[in-house]
Amino acid sequence: MKDMQDGSVEEIPDLLADWISREQLARALGLTTDTLSRWEARRQGPPCTRIGRKSCYRRLAIQEHVCLQFYGLGMAPATM
Repeated sequence: MKDMQDGSVEEIPDLLADWISREQLARALGLTTDTLSRWEARRQGPPCTRIGRKSCYRRLAIQEHVCLQFYGLGMAPATM
């Protein structure tokens, strides 16, 4: 945002930097948004949060979910 008094520019933090949209996640996983919607309704898959009408997923929650599916663990082994 611009401060009108001295002309300096204030940096606005990217509040959603750690989040991705349902569309982005669907593309990354090779799924449809309908599949992710179905997972949400069934409480499967990574947890999502609604911001207005938009469903968003925390990047860390997605990584944990993928590791759980792939390794059967909460987090990936440290040797990777």
